[in-house]
Amino acid sequence: MRISVICTVLNEAAAVGRLLDGLLAQTRPPDEVVIVDGGSSDGTPAVILSYADRLPLKLQEARGANISRGRNLAVKRSSGDVIASTDAGVRLAPDWLERLAAPFTNVPAEELREGKYAVAGFFQPDPRSAFELSLGATTLPLVNDINPSTFLPSSRSVAFSRGAFECSGGYPEWLDYCEDLLFDFELIDCGGGFAWAPEAVAHFQPRPTLGKFAHQYYLYARGDGKADLWRKRHLIR
Repeated sequence: MRISVICTVLNEAAAVGRLLDGLLAQTRPPDEVVIVDGGSSDGTPAVILSYADRLPLKLQEARGANISRGRNLAVKRSSGDVIASTDAGVRLAPDWLERLAAPFTNVPAEELREGKYAVAGFFQPDPRSAFELSLGATTLPLVNDINPSTFLPSSRSVAFSRGAFECSGGYPEWLDYCEDLLFDFELIDCGGGFAWAPEAVAHFQPRPTLGKFAHQYYLYARGDGKADLWRKRHLIR
């Protein structure tokens, strides 16, 4: 079984090294890492390429691509039977990929190419200030609060077979925010649900100020409305 890790980046020169260092430290190394850059102007591609002698990297520039377009391009550029998605700037648990891959272990590679399989990982805050600590504690669920049968994973920690991706039609390129949740619903329609891997943890930094959090919340709410996610979320619950 070959596993490709994908992500998309834009002006992440100060943060992408955290992700790449985490991939270097994985107990189950990725077979390839495919990154799509949406047109960075801060030197992000140079930082990524500095890891080319240590990671099996593929870097593609797609100026102007949104997150969905970037992820779709990364999947198409990848060669793995299983695709694991994450985000730039996260800090991955050392066994993140091993845990995400575990449910696929006994599935033949040819079945992964056609079959519809998906695994939900988890995410936890990685605070660097008292405000970020408080924000994470008050806005994010604890793993014990999760109902695995209805949990919709973030694409900072999710894996799916190539067959599931093809069935889903990929990430919705017409949507700028909450695209991963709509993709989750398509995966559910294709395969019936997600296997649950709560130990596959990606740690991410909460927004550092109240203003930036409010802006993020507004964008997510707008994405929910544009994709009609309110109704879909209530139906799955």
